[in-house]
Amino acid sequence: MAIITEEIDENPPSKPTRKTPKPTHQTPKPPPTSTSPNPFSFWFYFTLSVSLATFLFSSLPSFSPQDPKSWFLSLPTNLRHHYSKGRIIKVQTDAHHPPFEVFTLQEGAKASENVVIVHGLGSSSYAFRNVIQFLGSRGVHAVGVDLPGSGFSDKSVLVEETGDGGVLGRFSEVYSLIQEKGFFWAFDHLVETGQMPYEEIQIQVSKRKSVKVLELGPEDMGRVLGQVIDSLRLAPVHLVLHDSALGIYANWVSENPGVVRSVTLVDTMPGASALPLWPLGVPVVREVVLGFEFVFARLLNLCCVRKIPISDVEAYRVLLKGRDGARAVVGTGKKLNSSFDLQEWGDSEGLKGLPVQVLWSSGWSKEWSEGGRKVADALPRATFITHSGSRWPQEDAADELAENILRFVSSLPKSVRQIEEEPVPEHIQKMLDEAQGGDHHHHHHDHGAHGHAHDHSASYMNAYGLGHGWAS
Repeated sequence: MAIITEEIDENPPSKPTRKTPKPTHQTPKPPPTSTSPNPFSFWFYFTLSVSLATFLFSSLPSFSPQDPKSWFLSLPTNLRHHYSKGRIIKVQTDAHHPPFEVFTLQEGAKASENVVIVHGLGSSSYAFRNVIQFLGSRGVHAVGVDLPGSGFSDKSVLVEETGDGGVLGRFSEVYSLIQEKGFFWAFDHLVETGQMPYEEIQIQVSKRKSVKVLELGPEDMGRVLGQVIDSLRLAPVHLVLHDSALGIYANWVSENPGVVRSVTLVDTMPGASALPLWPLGVPVVREVVLGFEFVFARLLNLCCVRKIPISDVEAYRVLLKGRDGARAVVGTGKKLNSSFDLQEWGDSEGLKGLPVQVLWSSGWSKEWSEGGRKVADALPRATFITHSGSRWPQEDAADELAENILRFVSSLPKSVRQIEEEPVPEHIQKMLDEAQGGDHHHHHHDHGAHGHAHDHSASYMNAYGLGHGWAS
């Protein structure tokens, strides 16, 4: 009997074992969150931004144009009082240009020496009101003039232009013509005459009126000043030029030696203006500077005058802000002669024998004092005097400034003025001649006729403020 034995396999097949993972200390990842935008957050920030922008722009004063009456009624009391004491002069730079108005302020006896004060850019005759009053009380006829585009002088003018205003401009003009004459006006004209009114359409459309800011250069400014002096019968005058006024009127002074008796320069640097013009030329910056009183006051303190009442700061701000005043000042500043040579001007033929005084601030800064010395050295015949005020000394040293001007004018020989009678208009003279020709009685009546003519002539001149008082 066979015995079957089973051999045991010494190397049995290994069973697949399951490896146990080693424990780790990693932080489990959070479940993914939704990335869809929240509409409520968007509308919250949008509403907040719009609200802030609306508040900012609503807090700024309105810079929209105002009619002259509304603008005047909105002025502070001190400015309205200043205007009530002044006089308006009608001037014209050219026969082809429309006339405009220039404001003047006068104090003192009209039979005395005439001192004409011209302010710099950004200022006005209001700034020199105390100087003018001081000189008037000391026997001098002082006159302050607002430059065109400044103070109460006109700052814009209505002009009629011709030319192509672009597609939109032409469309607007044609639409205005249709409104004026009717939609079928050209068709009716074609039926009646057999021709289209091309010529009339061209004339009507090519002409348009627009308001332009007054931006006059030195040559036009000189003509304006000459017309003011002629209208008020002031020549010869002692001319006081402040700040940037030298760059405006230097050529006019040298070209009119018979009109100018002497020149006083008050802190005036060629081609420079104490009040920086660039903040007034940038739209957003201009609205901020002129829109807030404290911002404008800070600008004046940094550049022009250290001590000034807040009421006078407001007066400067209002005059610059209203009726395109800032734009007119910036435009005039851009037309200043940047290549003006003070040495050459001092050696010119028109300056020979002309008394010149330089009044300069000694306390503004060391650099500014050195600049005053250079100005005086460039004018070898000039008298150099310092004052304790700022670059706008008419505000913080008005009496000192006026005293120096008065002392300088009084040291010169008295001016000799030739009085010219204003011609009587032709229609008035004709009536006077007829009245005189109709009287054939005796010599006594003839004297009466001549006396009557003198009365008419005097009342005509007095009606325009050009009577004997202004001529004396």
